[in-house]
Amino acid sequence: MPKAQPAAPAASFDHPLPQLRAAALLFDMDGTLVDSTALVESTWAGFCARHGTDLAEVLAFAHGRPTRETVSHFVPDPDLAAAETRRLVALEESETSGITEIPGARAFLAALPPDSWAVVTSAGRRLAEVRLAAAGLPLPEIMVSADEVVHGKPHPEGYLRAAALLGVEPADTIVFEDSDAGVRAALASGARTVVIGGLDAFGEVAEQCADFRGFQVATAPSAPGEVLLTVPTPPTDPTGERR
Repeated sequence: MPKAQPAAPAASFDHPLPQLRAAALLFDMDGTLVDSTALVESTWAGFCARHGTDLAEVLAFAHGRPTRETVSHFVPDPDLAAAETRRLVALEESETSGITEIPGARAFLAALPPDSWAVVTSAGRRLAEVRLAAAGLPLPEIMVSADEVVHGKPHPEGYLRAAALLGVEPADTIVFEDSDAGVRAALASGARTVVIGGLDAFGEVAEQCADFRGFQVATAPSAPGEVLLTVPTPPTDPTGERR
């Protein structure tokens, strides 16, 4: 299958809207499809209180990584780290307060053919199912969770596995991510990458959108099975410059 390439841009009155083609779309979950920020911060704040660690430092490391890797990084004793990981996972799986969709995510996923997308998450499978349901989002036919990989993000294993399960080449996919570790994993897999949210460290190598509002989804007439995305135009600042 040829490598995914941008199609000719569609016409618009102000700026052309870029269009992207892909054989499949791969999504991170927390921070990309699901807004669980308050719950995640509360969970890690409790961890820091128990272990005397700095919350800002823990959050910076944890974003995009499996819980077990974050706990092991800050708790050197392997037995204690394993017990603490089990405690945190059980806590996360039992709490859904404040979880919502990232704006536009539900409509965006509903517009996709069910066999054209997958979720690749640093959460365990049970936690991912709980949070997707709490946010009112559909469960994907294919999910690669932290339970199914040896190497978490920023290693590309999860995205490579998801592409293989969908039967497509990684270079023919588009990955949606929000974290530094996740974007690095996506880029290392060879996928085209779209950053959702405010992470601005990858402007030279990735598209960026605030959320999923404004995306338009269609199938590519010249290539059945491919997805054609019309990407919303970046906002302008008061001087008229594109952001």
